[in-house]
Amino acid sequence: MYNNYHQKFFYTKMSPQYKQSNPNEKHPKFGHLPLSTSGPQDCALIGSSLLNTPYFNKGVGFTPEERVQFKLTGLLPQNVQTLEQQTKRAYQQYSSRADDLAKNTFMTSLHVQNEVLYYKLIQEHLKEIFSIIYTPTEGDAIQNYSRLFRRASGCFLNVNDITRVREDLSQWGNPEDIDYIVVTDGEEILGIGDQGVGGILISEAKLVLTTLCAGIHPNRTLAVVLDCGTDNEELLNDDLYLGLKKPRVRGKEYDDFVDTFVQSVRELFPRAYLHFEDFGLPNARRILDRYRPQMACFNDDVQGTGCVTLAAIMAGLHVSKVKLQDMRMVIFGAGTAGTGIADQVRDAIAADSGKSKEEAAKQIWCVDKPGLLLKSQGSNLTHAQIPYARDDDDFEDTDTTTLLSVIKTVKPHVLIGTSTRPKTFTEEICTEIASHVSRPIIFPLSDPTRLHEAQPSDIYAWTKCAALIATGSPFPPVKFGGKEYEVAECNNSTCFPGIGLGCVLSRTKLLSDKMLVAAVKALASQSPALEDGEGALLPDVVNVREISVRIAAAVIGQSVEEGLAVEEGIPDDEEELEEWVREQMWEPVYRPLKLVSKETATKVAKGQLGSAGVD
Repeated sequence: MYNNYHQKFFYTKMSPQYKQSNPNEKHPKFGHLPLSTSGPQDCALIGSSLLNTPYFNKGVGFTPEERVQFKLTGLLPQNVQTLEQQTKRAYQQYSSRADDLAKNTFMTSLHVQNEVLYYKLIQEHLKEIFSIIYTPTEGDAIQNYSRLFRRASGCFLNVNDITRVREDLSQWGNPEDIDYIVVTDGEEILGIGDQGVGGILISEAKLVLTTLCAGIHPNRTLAVVLDCGTDNEELLNDDLYLGLKKPRVRGKEYDDFVDTFVQSVRELFPRAYLHFEDFGLPNARRILDRYRPQMACFNDDVQGTGCVTLAAIMAGLHVSKVKLQDMRMVIFGAGTAGTGIADQVRDAIAADSGKSKEEAAKQIWCVDKPGLLLKSQGSNLTHAQIPYARDDDDFEDTDTTTLLSVIKTVKPHVLIGTSTRPKTFTEEICTEIASHVSRPIIFPLSDPTRLHEAQPSDIYAWTKCAALIATGSPFPPVKFGGKEYEVAECNNSTCFPGIGLGCVLSRTKLLSDKMLVAAVKALASQSPALEDGEGALLPDVVNVREISVRIAAAVIGQSVEEGLAVEEGIPDDEEELEEWVREQMWEPVYRPLKLVSKETATKVAKGQLGSAGVD
């Protein structure tokens, strides 16, 4: 896309530098935009009200002038400290916590006190803290939600009060106030299953990642849980459980509840992007398919996992010199994640080769608990599995019940694991693949680490380092044969935030298949393996904000090309488009505050957006 990488790299740094060196001035080109992040912020709050609003609060970072103007003298210690000094103190406090769950609780407390400091702390120690605020520690927090509960945040809707859904949602702002909504029904959380109302924390965690990784404005987001009851007996028998104590509602009552929510979102926040998260296997794909033609919506478990995995596959195919249209792939584990990956790969093959989706699907073989998916399995196949079921006649002489037998028959270039069955990619399976493919692409993606289908070190040893590997959790580099190999992580956080940012800024009517493919190509184009065949297949998460810029620009460009973008004034030039994107990305910096009267102030200036702003 770009002819001069070094020129491009310099250009990408211009916008952040501009903001830091000119904190009181608006961006000369894009400072007029509603989501502009340069120059001072309007603020109508004073005194303790300002200190109690996490979006504006700077703690001891308020300047002497701000302390006088906003009536903070006497409410703060006298010494003014920089954000960097505050971050150092916060990190010392964080590090003193006894265990990971205590660190998670500390971060939650910091989040509701000072959002800038919260995000700055994570940004400064990203690799260390990422697993605390997200998987696996967030899973522990979700399991203990009712026991750790201190203060409600987010929006709680329950199936018993379906008539109140619209009214309850309306508390969160006007139509132009919400950009990004994450909703869950809590049925299939982070591999730990049904967590009922505790699922609100996964909605909040995903929104944290959108801000951290892509600069989505944190006060313009909304976390939602749809409380449909729970089938978790421990929760039903727990006196402290805070959700509905009834078995999960299914069928028409459930569908009506979800539809009431979605239609209320469309009416109240027509510009918002809707992100479905951790819905159960019977519902995730079905709900996504129902609403995709109606609005810009996304399911990270279905599409996000598929996109980031496809990006890694494309980088691997580049190294192995195999064309996408010629690739053969076996997926072991045909649940939400596995079929989501299959769909993204199928769609990319179709787009790349001109084949129909039906023809492209023939390059993918899915294996689940009964073995290879076959048409004779009929009603036992899920809606998402049906496109990948094979004709029984083609496998009359093959044992379709074992993964090894399928691999011997198919001779795949790519093997994907989403089975949550540890150690199932055995030495025999890996050597079998390597016997007919010079650079086999092997991705044990099941999460957490203990559920991985194989350890990267074993795969490298068994294939004599011929394998191209990506995993679902972070692994340290592998040393083998005197060399060190970086293990790529298929981390959805390198993908879904950028896609969401592109949809938010373009105000796209829909999130199309071509927009997802554009996102995948933008991510794959940043793979270290493109420059060095021994490099990681995906870029490191520490570079995620720059990754998100490229993805967002690609998504926006495709949305414009398809006539789906509603936002006016989107730049045509690629470099200017990326600058336009950066100017609208929220950053964890203390911007100067400008005192405005409450009578003329916006909801933002009055601190009435986000969790702290419900009145």
